[in-house]
Amino acid sequence: MSQPRIKRIPVTVEEERLAERCARGRVIVIDDDAHWRDAVVSALELEAYAWECHPSALSYLASQREAQPTFAGPSCFLCDVRMPGMDGLELQRQLLAETATPFLLMSGLSGAHEVATAFRAGALDFLPKPIDLDKLLAAIERALLVSRERQSQAEKLAGMTQRVAQLTQRELQVVRLVVEGLSNPEIAAAMHVALRTAKLYRQRALEKLGVSKLADLVRMADTLGI
Repeated sequence: MSQPRIKRIPVTVEEERLAERCARGRVIVIDDDAHWRDAVVSALELEAYAWECHPSALSYLASQREAQPTFAGPSCFLCDVRMPGMDGLELQRQLLAETATPFLLMSGLSGAHEVATAFRAGALDFLPKPIDLDKLLAAIERALLVSRERQSQAEKLAGMTQRVAQLTQRELQVVRLVVEGLSNPEIAAAMHVALRTAKLYRQRALEKLGVSKLADLVRMADTLGI
């Protein structure tokens, strides 16, 4: 199945160029139509995007078992619906719990039911074939913007999680009591400690979390469920 790829650092001129393309955006094209894949790749090359191609959903899944490190940057799937072995809707369903990478699905034969299924499963867009390349590139640009925002949010979440992990049990307890709206004297009483000690726990917790305002602390606690 799809596994998170370890980010790598460019060490050659060729890799630096690829890293620049990945920073702009990487498109994973999955389609059994070789002529269409070639046309898409040509358009992606002109737009200076990074890309990878697979002739089927099963081929893509097989490639993930030996996935190599990739360069940082936003990415999206551009996947046909009607393919032998496994269709695009099933691939999307399987990857839904494993990746936040946006899905662009496309088909020349799909009906309303398949379109509705795709959107319910989280597809960002459904493009009927034949697709005008300008419209396709516009959809890809939107998907990469969504990917970049999702990656940014994931990084922020990871940073908050790391900061919370630095708290002692007593500091975490203070944070929870502060979020509940207790004053310093009430916190001291709830924890059976001196007021000065409660204030010290609170100060240290806020410093470790990198927040100074109650509103920011509440938002962080709500986001992390603490």
